[in-house]
Amino acid sequence: GAGRGSSRAGQPRCGARFPWRRAWGTHCDACASPHGRISLCFGRIRGTPRKAGHAAGLSAPHALRCSTPGGHTGGGPAAEERWLVIDRKVYDISRFHRRHPGGSRVISHYAGQDATDPFIAFHLDKTLVKKYMNPLLIGELAPDQPSFEPSKNKKLVEDFRELRATVEKMGLLKPNRTFFLLHLCHILVLDVAAWLTIWYFGSSTVPFIFSALLLGTVQAQAGWLQHDFGHLSVFSESKWNHWVHKFVIGHLKGAPASWWNHLHFQHHAKPNCFRKDPDVNMHPLFFALGKKLSVELGEQKKKFMPYNHQHKYFFIIGPPALVPLYFQWYIFYFVVQRKQWVDLAWMLTFYIRFFLTYLPLLGVKGILGLHLLVRFIESNWFVWITQMNHIPMHIDYDKNVDWFSTQLQATCNVRQSLFNDWFSGHLNFQIEHHLFPTMPRHNYWKVAPLVKSLCAKHGIEYHCKPLLTAFADIV
Repeated sequence: GAGRGSSRAGQPRCGARFPWRRAWGTHCDACASPHGRISLCFGRIRGTPRKAGHAAGLSAPHALRCSTPGGHTGGGPAAEERWLVIDRKVYDISRFHRRHPGGSRVISHYAGQDATDPFIAFHLDKTLVKKYMNPLLIGELAPDQPSFEPSKNKKLVEDFRELRATVEKMGLLKPNRTFFLLHLCHILVLDVAAWLTIWYFGSSTVPFIFSALLLGTVQAQAGWLQHDFGHLSVFSESKWNHWVHKFVIGHLKGAPASWWNHLHFQHHAKPNCFRKDPDVNMHPLFFALGKKLSVELGEQKKKFMPYNHQHKYFFIIGPPALVPLYFQWYIFYFVVQRKQWVDLAWMLTFYIRFFLTYLPLLGVKGILGLHLLVRFIESNWFVWITQMNHIPMHIDYDKNVDWFSTQLQATCNVRQSLFNDWFSGHLNFQIEHHLFPTMPRHNYWKVAPLVKSLCAKHGIEYHCKPLLTAFADIV
């Protein structure tokens, strides 16, 4: 294997050939150092000088000093290192993670783990990305070591990678740009229709509410469209997806692309994994989520809310309040605190356009009321759709299982229909979307039978429900 640097003569090379099966709770025979329970076969290291031979799992490691067990996860002090494995190559992301285009946290969630499948799932031009990864390469797993951690189903990993190759050969990752153009056009038509309604019929109650419903629909559908660009599903080059993403989420919705990337990619990397998926961060402050986490709260005798009534107060602090009372204000704090000035500029174009077009028709009070009502409609639409696929599913700490199992245990589908496809932005195919996040949504239905077949082969339940049942299961 090719590692950076070399060990000094006469020093033990215990890490060079220390297989996973021996790394779990054992000692290194060469130096009697305790390795304990560690992710992959890495011992946690920190500081310098580094002594040779303790980069467990590297076939020719550079000089390292083994410290406390637990793996290079970066979970402790800032000086601790973060390593991950992609295609049996070991990368040190200790400094790079803060410059990672997809966000620091999403890549750090895989520190100490094999990240081959999420790497393949999230990146379009993998050859280009790997060129930038070369300076991070510090070694390679020894030939006698397995390619999968003990927590992962080897056969399932192999079968899913075969399915991924089949999907690519079928062309299911190639977008139909006409589909997305028509979707953008229907959003713009609804936006114009909302303004014409008030301009022509006046600002009385009926046209005001009808216009708000149209604008709420615009916000929801623009949300699904920005989701497509954010996942690099429309153009073959990432930069074009990023630029149009900023336009759709910034100018059409008034939100920052950087904020969405920061949260949403974490969700996809580790769905329903407590402390890694921000979508379940409402536990335990507002809701008790998941059977295991709820039992844990009971054992710790912690209670932040009257959880036995959470199915009731969900209708107050959940769908109606998330966007107008939280997202609406937090996004400005986010862009200013992180100095995302380009995103802020795009956001301001939305508010300038909205106020210039509606202020002459409604006045200050009317336009503020319209904006609040639109956000209220958008919030209800957004919360019910996004939570129906995940909240009723398994929620737990990260168990580092294989990519396919990670997504299936945290995700469910809603039955297909023309209305469900449009209403949910094709997120009724949430399972397929999570397995292939860069796949254009108009191809989800084509890959669904293949995913069902793989589930049946390995005895994994493929959850699919009617729309109203999915809504009821949230509460």
